Amino acid sequence: MSDTFLKDSVTVSSLNHESDSLQIEALYKKAHEDRLEFWAEQAEAIDWFVPWENILSWNIPHAKWFENGKLNASYNCLDRHLGTPTALKKALIWEGERGEERCMSYQELYEEVSRFSDVLKKLGVKKGDRIAIYLPMIPEAVVAMLSSCRIGAIHTVIFGGFSAEALQNRIEDAGAKILITADGTYRKGKHICLKQTADQAIENTNSIEKVVVIKRTHESVHWNSSKDLWYHELMKEAKFASAEMMDAEDDLFILYTSGTTGKPKGIVHTTGGYMVSVTTTTRLVFDIQEDDIYWCTADVGWITGHSYVVYGPLSNGMSVFLYEGAADYPQKDRFWKMIEKYKITVLYTAPTAIRMFMKWGETWPHGADLSSLRILGSVGEPINPEAWMWYFENIGSNRCPVVDTWWQTETGSIMIAPIKGHGPLKPGSATRALPGIDAVIVDEQGQRASRGYLTISSPWPSMLRGIYKDPVRYQNTYWKDGRYFTGDGAMCDEDGYFWISGRIDDVINVSGHRLGTMEIESALVDYNLVAEAAVIGVFHPIKGQAITAFVSLKETATGSDELEDLLKKHVAMRIGSFAKPEKILFICDLPKTRSGKIMRRLLRDIAEGRVIGDQTTLADPTVVQEIKGLYQED
Repeated sequence: MSDTFLKDSVTVSSLNHESDSLQIEALYKKAHEDRLEFWAEQAEAIDWFVPWENILSWNIPHAKWFENGKLNASYNCLDRHLGTPTALKKALIWEGERGEERCMSYQELYEEVSRFSDVLKKLGVKKGDRIAIYLPMIPEAVVAMLSSCRIGAIHTVIFGGFSAEALQNRIEDAGAKILITADGTYRKGKHICLKQTADQAIENTNSIEKVVVIKRTHESVHWNSSKDLWYHELMKEAKFASAEMMDAEDDLFILYTSGTTGKPKGIVHTTGGYMVSVTTTTRLVFDIQEDDIYWCTADVGWITGHSYVVYGPLSNGMSVFLYEGAADYPQKDRFWKMIEKYKITVLYTAPTAIRMFMKWGETWPHGADLSSLRILGSVGEPINPEAWMWYFENIGSNRCPVVDTWWQTETGSIMIAPIKGHGPLKPGSATRALPGIDAVIVDEQGQRASRGYLTISSPWPSMLRGIYKDPVRYQNTYWKDGRYFTGDGAMCDEDGYFWISGRIDDVINVSGHRLGTMEIESALVDYNLVAEAAVIGVFHPIKGQAITAFVSLKETATGSDELEDLLKKHVAMRIGSFAKPEKILFICDLPKTRSGKIMRRLLRDIAEGRVIGDQTTLADPTVVQEIKGLYQED
């Protein structure tokens, strides 16, 4: 990020009263003076069966928050609203791609979750068992998550766009006992058979005992009578199940995220600290109002869907809108027409989507009444100033603050973001760390700096508690000198605002989906004609980053357009269509150091037209010039 970029950025008023700013500044002051007491006060906003005895025990890198406190996440999202006006309020408002509609009040959602919790118990699910959830964006996805944690099971939600092999890998790593899926879903008018993918995934998986299938599309599916069970049939005989008393440090969920090695990381989050953080940050960042209709466009298969579709909003008693389908079906105004129809007040979406809307033009949003909107949010990757301003002007009509949020699967909740009413907003900046969060930029030597590596220097309640079954990887991946290293680069300006520059490791962020280079490379090398592969992310005006693959073939093979197409399809089959390379270049050899390490940095230099960096450690410097010539020809 250049200094020119900062100087040229536009400052936009946060459009709030001075009294709001004073209250928020007092909150920052309190958190600065006694961070633990600040978090203890925030914890009072959720319900505990048994109070905690100690706020934090910290033995780097292991944290225990709210020790010996007892609670339940499902109870905090549902039961505590019963007997209050919130019980009759809409909890979920759902629309399917074909126009179907469903609404569930908090009372109705509580009843559905309680009954499905009983179903799971009758299927033999016990506290600590793992449940895999592979569903489209339907209300039952939320029901499955809340039912799992209600009885003390640990859910792992797998994005519905993942392939059978990716689903199988995650099920096997978690050792999931039950798989919850649907007969199918719809995308751009086409039927997608999730059940078929699920069947392929568990064909050679031993841990899955039963598959619960939700009838979504009514299309015919293959049925295994010894293992498959219809959701609606099970629910006929279900009774109500109460919420289990869980320790604050009991595991709540495992969520898999890509890393720089081929195997995805199972990020573990626990109950107490996570619920405190997501409840607090939802309230602070989105300035909750009683009549809000809130729409976070993320899928529940990602951390944003966990924290800001399910647990944070429902804990706060918000009305949550869900949409299952594409943004441009049947026309490119689908989002805007739904905002108009349901009077959405808070919209939380990704820069990728915003840039896509920009490409489609202003006519579409200008054809809908978006006057109900009052807050716009951005999540998933750094938002460029041009997209920020387009969002502010064309969707928010120059009156809705844009809250650009920075956080990760590992952090569990928002860490850096504006709070409505406090200070100006700068397009492209996530502004300040939230109260209670110690975000610090350090240089290569670990010293504080205005530009360098973004780190978190103190523990926070929703921090990950580890990588499932891999404590060594947890230590080595994230922690150094007592700090949590985020893997992102950043700089801090004269106002103390953070500007995130993006990943500094080998993770590619495509349309908000974090993909490990090794995971894609492994899929390419799995193809019988491929000898080696290196994958990089290059700038893309819509997706943020696009995948470019450099492939070295076996001597018996020759590169061609047909082979490129086959390899793209192979990656889609192995991982999912969103992981498909935009471009594949066939090369003789990859640039490697003398120790055999692939120098992806040089490939990025070539792909983005930069001056090629230091090549002194290359085993064969001529390789770089050959690749450069090939790339220019392409």
